[in-house]
Amino acid sequence: MKVMIVDDEQLVRWFMERALKRKGIEVSTVSNIHDAMNLIEHETFDIIFTDLKMPGGNGAILVDKLCEKPQKTRVVVCSAYITSEISKDLKGKGIYTLKKPFKLKELEDTIKKIAPDI
Repeated sequence: MKVMIVDDEQLVRWFMERALKRKGIEVSTVSNIHDAMNLIEHETFDIIFTDLKMPGGNGAILVDKLCEKPQKTRVVVCSAYITSEISKDLKGKGIYTLKKPFKLKELEDTIKKIAPDI
């Protein structure tokens, strides 16, 4: 399984990368939307975790771009700014949400829900 983490907070990227690698998951991390867009043009990911609010671009732009692609990349929006309205809108697009701050168990539960074979 191949995962990308898009978050401007280095500590969040480190925490998630470490947790996922312990599960044997291949992880790429980027700190902004521009780098994420470039990476998805050249690589395919099974799951992309993205923040919503980041300097230089909104995670919603990345979500919209991924929804246009024919591949079945699963997307998880990780943000402190997830409201019930945003969650409902994202769920309608087949996108999962994980409200920050989250615990390791919540991250693991989200992965199990998305990819139960891990």
